Amino acid sequence: MTVSTDQFQDRMLSLGLARVSEAAALASAKLIGRGDEKAADQAAVNAMREQLNLLDIAGVVVIGEGERDEAPMLFIGEEVGTGNGPGVDIALDPLEGTTLTAKDMPNALTVIAMGPRGSMLHAPDVYMDKLAIGPGYPTDTVTLDMSVKDRVAALAKAKGCSAEDITVCVLERPRHEKTIEDIRSTGAAIRLITDGDVAGVMHCAEAAITGIDMYMGEGGAPEGVLAAAALKCMGGQMYGRLLFRNDDERGRAAKAGITDLDKIYNRDEMVTKDVIFAATGVTDGSILQGIRREVGYLTAETILMRSKTGSVRRMTYRNPVS
Repeated sequence: MTVSTDQFQDRMLSLGLARVSEAAALASAKLIGRGDEKAADQAAVNAMREQLNLLDIAGVVVIGEGERDEAPMLFIGEEVGTGNGPGVDIALDPLEGTTLTAKDMPNALTVIAMGPRGSMLHAPDVYMDKLAIGPGYPTDTVTLDMSVKDRVAALAKAKGCSAEDITVCVLERPRHEKTIEDIRSTGAAIRLITDGDVAGVMHCAEAAITGIDMYMGEGGAPEGVLAAAALKCMGGQMYGRLLFRNDDERGRAAKAGITDLDKIYNRDEMVTKDVIFAATGVTDGSILQGIRREVGYLTAETILMRSKTGSVRRMTYRNPVS
């Protein structure tokens, strides 16, 4: 693929990006509540790839479904687009919440972000310790170096409220038992989620709507980069530290060009340049409505954002089906 010298035209590309996330959501809609996670994911992957290849970009997937040998489509390093147009990095999760979709549970989304070539951290498929809050607070109000209790206290002080008025979003996993215990010891509330930590981080940016003030815990590093792209558009602070359990995972980091294994990345180090971000609801959630069925139509709701302007669009797409 020959990379064009064309500049990244975020405004021109944004509607095309929305079509990509919409197509993936509509494709997975027929599998909501059907109990087949793999089929739902594959339907979203196929639709997303087909739409990406219609865009006039020289795109490379930097955050995708996995390494080339693990994912038949939309793998890390895959080239997408027509090849005519700007060189871009693409981070995607064709179906964030495959289990949520299979069980018809809230907050399943299709998610994609795009930026100029070299704009996104090539995070390996390992865990990341994540911490996020919404906009309007001084830099480093909370940090990963703080204890869990100190984070809650610091955010409460910055917000001008008591710890009892803070709600923290955490993935419900055995590895978070101590974190959950520490949060509850402060008097703060916890919103436990079963899956979907991109949506979990996005909740912080709209605390008045979602009731979530902070996100913390360990989850996938690729999803961390996607969440950072969302917060770069919506506003808010995020920090991430890669976690390695064995030599194989450290090898993945080396392959991705990461040499400082202990580095704490802030939002603008995970996503270094202006990006566009789109997400479409598959099942109903706090951020987006899920796919709506009526006779002859499917209706999808999409959020489309540009970090350059800080614009956040919500769009409804009513699509005739045979």
